[in-house]
Amino acid sequence: MDGTIRFRFAERGDIPLILRFIKELADYEGMLDQVVATEELLDQWLFEKQKAEVLLGSCDGETVGFALFFHNFSTFLGRAGIYLEDLYVCPGYRGRGFGKAFLNQLASIAVERGCGRLEWWCLDWNKPSIDFYLGMGAKAMSDWTVYRIDGEQLSRMADQGQQLYHIDRTGE
Repeated sequence: MDGTIRFRFAERGDIPLILRFIKELADYEGMLDQVVATEELLDQWLFEKQKAEVLLGSCDGETVGFALFFHNFSTFLGRAGIYLEDLYVCPGYRGRGFGKAFLNQLASIAVERGCGRLEWWCLDWNKPSIDFYLGMGAKAMSDWTVYRIDGEQLSRMADQGQQLYHIDRTGE
């Protein structure tokens, strides 16, 4: 065994592992009670609809973590970027360069695909991750505030939109 990290894109057979990593990450963040993802949902959204991608990293035959990402779009740049939704390295492998390897691999994918940037969010209390990201040369976007609409409010707004507006989905 050489200790080199190897990357590959996840396949359907990896769904149980991906869900396990999602739950481990949520537990670390104190948000395990918010995970409603299931293997069926992951299969639908990752593989049937192809709305996100998962990069798995392994070392000496052991999967050590994952990065789940998707493309976003910058109107100012006029091109896509990569948004990193989750990066997780198993506790026994932290502090050994695997997080940096994941970010470097994602940067490589972004450059190969012609993307203009790689970005992500980080919880304000997560000082170890913040320090790590700053050490990698990332910049905090302090002029921006994240807003979210979900749950019942999202449903109410969708209902209002369908009642009040017509969207021509035929392209005519």
